Amino acid sequence: MASNQAHNPYRRRCDWESSLPRGSGGPLPMAARRGSLPPRGSGRHTTAARRGPSPPAHTPADRVPHVLMVFSGALFDTLDAGEILSLAMDHIAAAGPYSAEAGYLEVDGALIPSPRNGPAHALAVDRRVRELAGEDGTVTVPGRPWGRALGLRGLEGLHGYLVVTSRSRPTEAERSLLATLVRHTAAALSVAFAHRHQREDALELHRLREERTALQGRLISAVAELEYQQAVHTLLADVAASGGGEEAITRTLHGLTGLPALVEDRFGRLRSWTGPDRPDPYPEPDPVRQDEMLYAVGRQTGPVRVKDRLVTLVRPHGEILGVLALVDVRGKADEHTLRALQDGAASLAPELAHLRNLAEVESRLHRELADDLLAGTDGASAYARSEAVGHDLHRRHYVVVVQWSSRTADDFFVQTVGRAASAVGMHSLLTRRSGHVVLVADGRPHARALYEALARETGTRSGTIGVSSPCDSPDDIPHGYEEAQRALEVRRHSREHYGTTFFDELGLYRILGPGNDYGELETFVHEWLGPLIDYDSRHHTAMVETLSQYFDCGGNYDETAESLAIHRSTLRYRLQRIRNISGNDLANVESRLNLQVATRVWKIVLGEQVGNRHR
Repeated sequence: MASNQAHNPYRRRCDWESSLPRGSGGPLPMAARRGSLPPRGSGRHTTAARRGPSPPAHTPADRVPHVLMVFSGALFDTLDAGEILSLAMDHIAAAGPYSAEAGYLEVDGALIPSPRNGPAHALAVDRRVRELAGEDGTVTVPGRPWGRALGLRGLEGLHGYLVVTSRSRPTEAERSLLATLVRHTAAALSVAFAHRHQREDALELHRLREERTALQGRLISAVAELEYQQAVHTLLADVAASGGGEEAITRTLHGLTGLPALVEDRFGRLRSWTGPDRPDPYPEPDPVRQDEMLYAVGRQTGPVRVKDRLVTLVRPHGEILGVLALVDVRGKADEHTLRALQDGAASLAPELAHLRNLAEVESRLHRELADDLLAGTDGASAYARSEAVGHDLHRRHYVVVVQWSSRTADDFFVQTVGRAASAVGMHSLLTRRSGHVVLVADGRPHARALYEALARETGTRSGTIGVSSPCDSPDDIPHGYEEAQRALEVRRHSREHYGTTFFDELGLYRILGPGNDYGELETFVHEWLGPLIDYDSRHHTAMVETLSQYFDCGGNYDETAESLAIHRSTLRYRLQRIRNISGNDLANVESRLNLQVATRVWKIVLGEQVGNRHR
């Protein structure tokens, strides 16, 4: 019913009638308003008729042709189907002794009754009309000997029905006139429905044209967007394939967006920058904040704003190899900028993956060569292999051993040491041993540069580095490895545990390490410290440690007491007990020297081994 109400053909007619004075009998057709039709009220469904039945006034026979002609003109003066049906119902009496019982219009396949249909016998008439299913047929109305439901048909099919009754059986001439009125009404409805369809078709055509125009506009925009994206993607892919590397990508990205473009490695170190306002020097990355940033960006899809930068990760197969970013201080990046950044990351990924593969192969070859050099290998073979990996073994080399208390000596720490060494200009071969990383470097390392670089990389200063004396040939490297380990151990057991120690600066401590005769060292230590070690073992005291700290502090009472966290008077008492137990005078130069060397050997080389053997 909703669709029928939307196309209600009676709405205009009813609104018109409701505005007229009572008893007007409804609006007159155009011809009647010109005075050509008889006054309204002759039909059954005038306002007066609804107030009470009255017989229709018959049109004089000589006036019938003229009335029908004028009526026909009135029908075609309107394009409103409801008004056409109402005109026919109002003036049905012009064709003979007829009354209009009901009228129907076909709308979207359904018969819609006219609002002018009378309430009397409405249900019976309505049921009968619907039973006819589009055919003409008789209609029975009490008190009416004659009744017909007449279909209003056009070329398109059924337009509606007129239900006509008569108090007497109409003559042949009256039936002919009625048929003429029905045909004219049907023709007028055909014109009205055709006009309505034409108007609806025109509106639909207009809607379709507007929709087509909108779709064409969106299609043109989509094609243009797709072409732009394809052009950007192709351009960046071609740049990557040309072998220009990271600089070519950032240069192209800067040209496309107008924003500074940069590439960092996964640790936050700058690899390439194109555009203005490059920081100089480039800030050192904070390892903790860098990891937090990578984690935050990695959890989202596409570029992510991090302060004044748009950042996207370069991570083929899920592994982060680097960061591609645009510096967008004013926040003006649009969708094209974000798309270009994503395409740039996609084009950069194969380049970084290739570099990563090369680095892994190179690292493996370097490690194998370093392992063989530390173990001892043929000189000619070592020179040939070093030349193949691009390392000049003919230069003087140093062996460097690195140990960090907060780091395990795994592949990741090897990479960390390698980055730090490269950052300070060291050319080296890297490998790892249990507990430490080893570098075979082609020059004497700076006293603090490598240590400071590793402290920044790891975020902690709890590390120790030992450096060998110069190695003039590959044959010297195994011995240099022992020296570097000795230097590292001396540093670890000294008062300042962390930092860098060179073997050639150890002086006396060169003899206190791996490679010496431990039996002789034990005898020497027992000769000078035996009574003290035994006393500490029996009484759970720390006489040897007190003596060692006293020598380390240069004989300074205040400093020694502070390092041992004891009172000065307690220190004096302990030193006196040491004199009594050991039988040695600390003021004697020779005794003092031997005792100091013995404490060093006990602390650095032998540790508690001597004490355990004397317990």
